[in-house]
Amino acid sequence: MDLLQKKQSISLDSISVASGELVSANLDGEVVILGFSTGSYFSLDQVGAFVWDLIQRPQKVSDIRDAILEEYEIDLMQCERDLITLLEKLIDKQLVDIRAEPSA
Repeated sequence: MDLLQKKQSISLDSISVASGELVSANLDGEVVILGFSTGSYFSLDQVGAFVWDLIQRPQKVSDIRDAILEEYEIDLMQCERDLITLLEKLIDKQLVDIRAEPSA
Protein backbone atom coordinates (compact mmCIF):
# COMPACT_ATOMS: atom_id res chain seq x y z
CA MET A 1 0.00 0.00 0.00
CA ASP A 2 1.25 3.47 -0.87
CA LEU A 3 2.26 5.46 2.22
CA LEU A 4 0.23 8.41 1.00
CA GLN A 5 -2.97 6.34 1.20
CA LYS A 6 -2.60 4.91 4.71
CA LYS A 7 -4.79 5.58 7.73
CA GLN A 8 -6.60 8.91 7.43
CA SER A 9 -5.75 9.13 3.75
CA ILE A 10 -2.91 11.58 4.17
CA SER A 11 -2.11 13.12 0.83
CA LEU A 12 0.20 15.92 -0.19
CA ASP A 13 -2.90 18.14 -0.39
CA SER A 14 -4.09 17.26 3.14
CA ILE A 15 -3.97 19.98 5.76
CA SER A 16 -2.10 19.18 8.98
CA VAL A 17 -2.23 21.12 12.22
CA ALA A 18 -1.19 20.52 15.81
CA SER A 19 -4.08 19.41 18.02
CA GLY A 20 -5.48 21.95 20.44
CA GLU A 21 -5.13 20.19 23.79
CA LEU A 22 -1.39 19.83 24.23
CA VAL A 23 1.72 21.53 25.43
CA SER A 24 5.12 21.44 23.80
CA ALA A 25 8.54 22.71 24.74
CA ASN A 26 11.74 23.21 22.79
CA LEU A 27 14.75 21.73 24.57
CA ASP A 28 18.08 22.39 22.85
CA GLY A 29 16.67 22.04 19.32
CA GLU A 30 14.41 19.09 20.13
CA VAL A 31 10.73 19.26 21.02
CA VAL A 32 8.79 17.34 23.65
CA ILE A 33 5.01 17.23 23.35
CA LEU A 34 2.42 16.20 25.93
CA GLY A 35 -1.20 15.66 24.90
CA PHE A 36 -3.55 16.60 27.75
CA SER A 37 -6.58 14.59 26.66
CA THR A 38 -4.66 11.35 26.04
CA GLY A 39 -1.60 11.72 28.24
CA SER A 40 0.48 11.04 25.13
CA TYR A 41 4.14 11.96 25.26
CA PHE A 42 6.29 12.35 22.18
CA SER A 43 9.72 13.78 21.46
CA LEU A 44 11.03 15.07 18.15
CA ASP A 45 14.56 15.47 16.85
CA GLN A 46 15.74 18.60 15.05
CA VAL A 47 13.94 17.86 11.78
CA GLY A 48 10.80 16.81 13.63
CA ALA A 49 10.99 20.05 15.62
CA PHE A 50 11.21 21.95 12.33
CA VAL A 51 8.02 20.21 11.15
CA TRP A 52 6.34 20.80 14.51
CA ASP A 53 7.02 24.51 14.23
CA LEU A 54 5.42 24.57 10.77
CA ILE A 55 2.23 22.82 11.85
CA GLN A 56 1.41 25.23 14.64
CA ARG A 57 -0.92 26.69 12.04
CA PRO A 58 -2.70 24.67 9.33
CA GLN A 59 -0.29 23.66 6.57
CA LYS A 60 -0.62 21.59 3.43
CA VAL A 61 1.55 18.50 3.63
CA SER A 62 3.15 19.49 0.32
CA ASP A 63 4.11 22.89 1.78
CA ILE A 64 5.74 21.18 4.76
CA ARG A 65 7.61 18.88 2.39
CA ASP A 66 8.79 21.84 0.33
CA ALA A 67 10.02 23.67 3.44
CA ILE A 68 11.97 20.58 4.52
CA LEU A 69 13.52 20.27 1.07
CA GLU A 70 14.62 23.92 1.22
CA GLU A 71 16.11 23.56 4.70
CA TYR A 72 17.71 20.09 4.50
CA GLU A 73 19.56 18.12 1.87
CA ILE A 74 17.28 15.12 1.31
CA ASP A 75 15.83 13.17 -1.60
CA LEU A 76 12.24 14.11 -2.53
CA MET A 77 10.81 10.59 -2.17
CA GLN A 78 12.64 9.97 1.12
CA CYS A 79 11.37 13.31 2.42
CA GLU A 80 7.77 12.43 1.55
CA ARG A 81 8.04 8.95 3.14
CA ASP A 82 9.60 10.30 6.32
CA LEU A 83 7.11 13.17 6.58
CA ILE A 84 4.09 10.89 6.14
CA THR A 85 5.53 8.45 8.70
CA LEU A 86 6.06 11.27 11.21
CA LEU A 87 2.55 12.65 10.68
CA GLU A 88 1.06 9.16 11.11
CA LYS A 89 2.90 8.74 14.43
CA LEU A 90 1.67 12.13 15.61
CA ILE A 91 -1.89 11.27 14.51
CA ASP A 92 -1.70 7.95 16.38
CA LYS A 93 -0.78 9.89 19.54
CA GLN A 94 -3.62 12.37 18.79
CA LEU A 95 -1.13 15.24 18.66
CA VAL A 96 -1.90 16.26 15.07
CA ASP A 97 -5.13 16.55 13.11
CA ILE A 98 -5.29 15.90 9.37
CA ARG A 99 -8.01 17.54 7.36
CA ALA A 100 -8.98 16.76 3.80
CA GLU A 101 -7.72 19.07 1.13
CA PRO A 102 -9.80 22.23 0.85
CA SER A 103 -12.47 22.35 -1.83
CA ALA A 104 -11.59 24.37 -4.89
